[in-house]
Amino acid sequence: MGRSGRRLTLTRPPHGQQAPNAGYDQAVPEPHNDVAQHCYRHPDRETLVRCSGCERPICTDCMHSTPVGIRCAECAGAPTGVRRVVQQSYRRGRVPVTVALIVVTTVMYVAQLVTNTAGAFGGIGGGVTRALQLLGSDVADGEWWRIVSVALTHANMIHLAMNMISLWVVGSIVEAGLGPVRYLGIYLAAIVWGSAGALIHTPNVPTVGASGGIFGLLAAIMVVQWLRGGRVGGDLIAVMAFNLAFTFGIDGISKGGHIGGIIGGAIAAFALVAPERSLPASRRGHVALTACAAVIVVGVGLCLWAATRSVPLQIGS
Repeated sequence: MGRSGRRLTLTRPPHGQQAPNAGYDQAVPEPHNDVAQHCYRHPDRETLVRCSGCERPICTDCMHSTPVGIRCAECAGAPTGVRRVVQQSYRRGRVPVTVALIVVTTVMYVAQLVTNTAGAFGGIGGGVTRALQLLGSDVADGEWWRIVSVALTHANMIHLAMNMISLWVVGSIVEAGLGPVRYLGIYLAAIVWGSAGALIHTPNVPTVGASGGIFGLLAAIMVVQWLRGGRVGGDLIAVMAFNLAFTFGIDGISKGGHIGGIIGGAIAAFALVAPERSLPASRRGHVALTACAAVIVVGVGLCLWAATRSVPLQIGS
């Protein structure tokens, strides 16, 4: 199908008649109602072209020429979803916020080591860790910074390495796809809601790690895929399912922190990306950032409420 919006069908000449190119099918235009529709991936763009495979309307950015006509990215086998954004992020090489977060977190872990006599694999301890870790009684006493600083501390070197590798992979995708401002908004919301989940589940247990933020970024990718493409890639679902199984299958992992991070990241991503579908460009940024700020404020409120509770909520076994 060409860009005129007219669909082509294959027909054969009547029996006994010879086609101009005997032995081949002919492409004959089929009548089509040329009414502009909207691209299934970019609802704000009108188009007269449909994918020759799935029949969905596609704009010029979504068109891929194939031997069987113009097709959408999925039908043409082009990189989409996570694969597409990963390739873009690594090709561009511009993810300064992700790099900065990894550097700062690593430096903070070095500070943890300096004050921890147990060494790199000795677990939680030391003055820096005690000053930044999340604990309900400390937050209730007014040390609110722990709601965020928890993401800068880690239990040991393995914990740090796993989280920083995950942050590099997942954070690069979100930063390349949404930009640094929205990326930071989602990451902060996920950390705050992760802290809320940890305080609701285990308010009296010290918690460290950036896992809540990373789980939130992973959830954000799924939300963005759904909002922009109408579907969530099976690879993402598999990764999320594996990590949740790992969370609930091993003792010592903050279940509440991970679940809270997923919820916070998903809500923040929806707040930041959903306006693309319904608001003019001049209003999207203000509305989206205001909504994301509200998500963060609600998360902080949950943290302060949970910090004063004495009975933890049981999640799983």
